[in-house]
Amino acid sequence: MREFKVVVLGSGGVGKSALTVQFVSGCFMEKYDPTIEDFYRKEIEVDGSPCVLEILDTAGTEQFASMRDLYIKNGQGFLVVYSITNHQTFQDIKTMKEQISRVKGADKVPLLLVGNKVDLEHQREVSKHEGAALAQLWGCSFLETSAKNRTNVNDVFAEIVREMNCRPTKSKQSYCCNCSSSCCIL
Repeated sequence: MREFKVVVLGSGGVGKSALTVQFVSGCFMEKYDPTIEDFYRKEIEVDGSPCVLEILDTAGTEQFASMRDLYIKNGQGFLVVYSITNHQTFQDIKTMKEQISRVKGADKVPLLLVGNKVDLEHQREVSKHEGAALAQLWGCSFLETSAKNRTNVNDVFAEIVREMNCRPTKSKQSYCCNCSSSCCIL
């Protein structure tokens, strides 16, 4: 069974933990408790293939930003999350995307742009069009979600698995030998 390392990134309070916990355990976290780092494992089936997701839910607060390089270095796929109710969180993710590209040494990495909190449509500050346009610019998929209502929660994790299957992150250190063959990816 294939294992995939997924890193959930975004500013504080955008719902990274709520999204992850809803996916893993089917519960909505009503109370916001800032995360330092949480690790989850879940077996799922995507397009008929079973796999295990190792999900790293990261801190969104700036005081832990220095740890981000390490998370990114070890991650294979990335969920970059912003809140549709806070335009600043949408601005913040642009530097996170640059950081992913820099640390991975590649512009194209398995990445999914996620606009969370669609259950708060009446408080929307970031249009769906803005999210879709940024995803197009980045060359990645885009979904809007609600951890509270479970809207697209499973879809987000299934889609990042598809991205990792189609576009595995490759760097020279990822191979067990010098053949550069996908059979040797560690």
